[in-house]
Amino acid sequence: MKKIAVTIGDPGGIGPEVLVKALPDPGLRGCVPIVIGDLRVMQEAVERFRSPLRIAVIESADEARPAPETLWLLEAGTLPAYARNRPDAENGAACVRYIRRAVALALDGAVDAVVTAPVSKESLKLAGLHWPGHTEMLAELTGTKRYAMMLVGEPLKVVLVTIHTALKNVPGLITKGRVLETIRLAAKACAMLGIENPRIAVAGLNPHAGESGIFGDEERVEIMPAIDEAHKQGISVEGPSPPDTVFFRAYHGAVDMVVCMYHDQGLIPLKMLAFEKGVNVTVGLPIIRTSPDHGTAYDIAWKGIGNPSSMIEAINMAIRLRLVE
Repeated sequence: MKKIAVTIGDPGGIGPEVLVKALPDPGLRGCVPIVIGDLRVMQEAVERFRSPLRIAVIESADEARPAPETLWLLEAGTLPAYARNRPDAENGAACVRYIRRAVALALDGAVDAVVTAPVSKESLKLAGLHWPGHTEMLAELTGTKRYAMMLVGEPLKVVLVTIHTALKNVPGLITKGRVLETIRLAAKACAMLGIENPRIAVAGLNPHAGESGIFGDEERVEIMPAIDEAHKQGISVEGPSPPDTVFFRAYHGAVDMVVCMYHDQGLIPLKMLAFEKGVNVTVGLPIIRTSPDHGTAYDIAWKGIGNPSSMIEAINMAIRLRLVE
């Protein structure tokens, strides 16, 4: 049975709430979740949301065992106080402590995967940290140079060529090398999911995938050469496909994975279909890492109305995935 390290995310956000709501779910019996966070925060979450869980503080992952009624907690520092429902420097620093502990456990083989509750980019910035989000942080902590963000919200699966950057920067970042590397990571993601002989489609950047250069030449100059090279490497990939039709084909099962050029190109259709059950996976790391595909939700955090569905899906995805070379 897999042991899964689950960080609580921003203490003032929705992470603690969705965690105490998710962990008792009978669908999670296939793993032993180990929560990485702050005892005081989790005690307050258990009490406020009337969770049936009993918190047991442990010193190592070895102590955790199958016990659906128990919240196994590994502490990673203590917050004397914490802000709720807003960005905060102390919360941002705490988030990083939790993530560092979880990553160390995974790299040491003490846990089989890491699931991260949401963090606030603004809190990280207030804490003086340079990472724009989890993905870049995890890549640095694991020494990973080639990585990509995959989002899963059935029936769609997307992998992004560019992630957290202004839209005006995207065309200059669409290069043959970057697109080819993302196609390779998309094929790896399919293998992690157990998809044999995957069908990968690459979305174009421009309307109608450039319309033979009429609406832009990124497809002809950068994207198509990357697809041609991927074919030579034995990857089954097609495109560049018009962005306004490729997701329709993926929705109806003609495509297993869509390689998207920028963040919103992939996330808008996925969140429209699976907003409450989307999962974020970092592909290319030497560890398995998933997270709910939503943010800290400061506006509803600690009010008892948080939906744990995406957290449940993220933990189940961590159970499902397997590392591949």
